[in-house]
Amino acid sequence: MKTLLLTNEYPPNIYGGAGVHVDYLSRELAKLMEVEVRCFGDQKEDLGNLQVRGFGTGTPEMTCSKPLQSPLGASRRCVDFNGAGLSADLVHCHTWYTHLGGIMAKLNYGIPLVITVHSLEPLRPWKREQLGGGYDFSLWVEKTALEMADAVIAVSAETKRDVLSLFDVKEERISVIHNGIDLSEYSAVENPAALKALGVDPERPYVLFVGRITRQKGIIHLVRAIRHLNPGFQIVLCAGAPDTPEIATEMQQAVAAAREHHGEIVWIEKMVTRPEAISLYSGASVFVCPSIYEPFGIINLEAMACGTPVVASAVGGIKEVVVDGETGFLVPLKQMTGSPFEATEPEVFASDLAAKINLLMADPALAARMGAAGRKRAEEFFGWDAIARKTERLYAKLLQR
Repeated sequence: MKTLLLTNEYPPNIYGGAGVHVDYLSRELAKLMEVEVRCFGDQKEDLGNLQVRGFGTGTPEMTCSKPLQSPLGASRRCVDFNGAGLSADLVHCHTWYTHLGGIMAKLNYGIPLVITVHSLEPLRPWKREQLGGGYDFSLWVEKTALEMADAVIAVSAETKRDVLSLFDVKEERISVIHNGIDLSEYSAVENPAALKALGVDPERPYVLFVGRITRQKGIIHLVRAIRHLNPGFQIVLCAGAPDTPEIATEMQQAVAAAREHHGEIVWIEKMVTRPEAISLYSGASVFVCPSIYEPFGIINLEAMACGTPVVASAVGGIKEVVVDGETGFLVPLKQMTGSPFEATEPEVFASDLAAKINLLMADPALAARMGAAGRKRAEEFFGWDAIARKTERLYAKLLQR
């Protein structure tokens, strides 16, 4: 059996959870079968059962508006994925950027189409700020691909419910296979030198956020919560890659306002390396995930694997990762009806986030117990080897049909 994985992100070009997912899944699947990865970039590797090939645009610069360059560039790559010829038994797509490539592979080469849902475009209306009319294109591509896919993998039960409510997909075609974690790589380390290099004082406790500057991650809510936080600890915002210039400016203004209330804010604006992220997770007293939409939330699992308690919004798949009162706290988020675009009571949400953070920061013994429980939960439920075996069984069933 040979699978073809189509993805936007693949090492070293990773900026989100989907890229992390494909990185680990491809390596684990390669222990069980032949795996070919086609991605956006210039990668080229031959690692036995795992082959990786990056695809650039291969055409002159686009002269269309900047928002359209991303979706149209993705379409070019999807055509190139197919134009290079396929020898796989099935095609497995990750994120809407590759869905057009999966559609063409299914129709042109007659192979089954599998799609893992890492997020859903109708639940990310803020993407119109970034893509303009390209957002309507992404909606169409995603809907078309999901409704013709032979199998859909949802990364959480909540995501499965979203697929069923938004698309014409039969329930028997949807499987829930969670994201995973490499427990040997993500574990607690002591690396004060790495923290100092990032501007963090390793001798003082700190609260941590790791993620992109995007509406989805809810970072503005956390920044607004800072004025409610107690003094005596650092707030480390590891946040870069803003979706738009507008949200970048909004973030800068919010952080400047927050610094008037709390003098120990460390803003790391670069995208950190994996070892740096593990050092940050391990040294943190509390990890915070204020997302307003999160199909799974792999960052919470990364923090838990490093033994750090989590304070997170009670949305999406986060509720299947973080156990409220055991591995951290879940904070309710009231949202506008039919859309996760924004909280209806942002001040209440910010205040509630701060209250749970303050509680854990004031009780190191409770934080330590929750951190240990989080590591145990990661070990028991989220190993990548088990996730790869579930994926292999799904492939086998499709090919038997």
